[in-house]
Amino acid sequence: MLFTVDIGNTNIMFGIFKERDLINHWRIGTDKNKTFDEYGVLFRNLLDIRGVDVNSIRGAVISCVVPTLLDVIVRALKSYFDVNPLVVEPGIKTGMPILYHNPKDVGADRIVNAVAAFDEYKSSVIVVDFGTATTFDCVSEKGEYIGGTIATGILISAEALFGSASRLPRVEIVRPKTVIGKNTVHCMQSGLVFGYAGLVDGIVSRIKDEMGTSPKVIATGGLASVIASESKSLQYIDEFLSLKGLRLVYEWNT
Repeated sequence: MLFTVDIGNTNIMFGIFKERDLINHWRIGTDKNKTFDEYGVLFRNLLDIRGVDVNSIRGAVISCVVPTLLDVIVRALKSYFDVNPLVVEPGIKTGMPILYHNPKDVGADRIVNAVAAFDEYKSSVIVVDFGTATTFDCVSEKGEYIGGTIATGILISAEALFGSASRLPRVEIVRPKTVIGKNTVHCMQSGLVFGYAGLVDGIVSRIKDEMGTSPKVIATGGLASVIASESKSLQYIDEFLSLKGLRLVYEWNT
């Protein structure tokens, strides 16, 4: 079995693959203060609760956008699972040409998302990832990563409202019943949810014009389902796109 780990700024998502099948998955908060022992014990406990035999894990692969945590997670997997994880970084094989001015600048999470999306749909694709930032990643019909867009994430925008406007409360990011809010909470929820749906549709429309193709548009990330229900451009939701991409990159390199 294969242990896949996607380390994001807000969450760490990890899963266990048995051949091509994702048989278990978890999402935990990213904590830069945890030691490798704490992460190792946490991973072991979560796998044990699901009845996963850790001795059957033969490999691991990591993508990481939090540099201070990379060595911590690598040490945790080495110490508690006896595997030497593959790290998605410049120089490894991805099976996808990176047509970026400096390919090293592209985040590992964006690459694995693009690899998984193209493998799934075998056509030009746009991946919209609702993480700490909202990223748009574009793949050509030839399977080339051609670039993308980075926008402020919905959680960052919400925190900016809470932090900068003293009379605005902290709200849950859910779809309100109407666009026109009748109280402050509903007004904020409307701006966040419908505002981001409009942002996504506007950027996707412009990207399609530049690509000159009819790409599939895939949403992923923690808030994908909330925004996708209000967006006219998002066609598919795949919560586990990054883990699938990690499995594919691991296969390319072993």
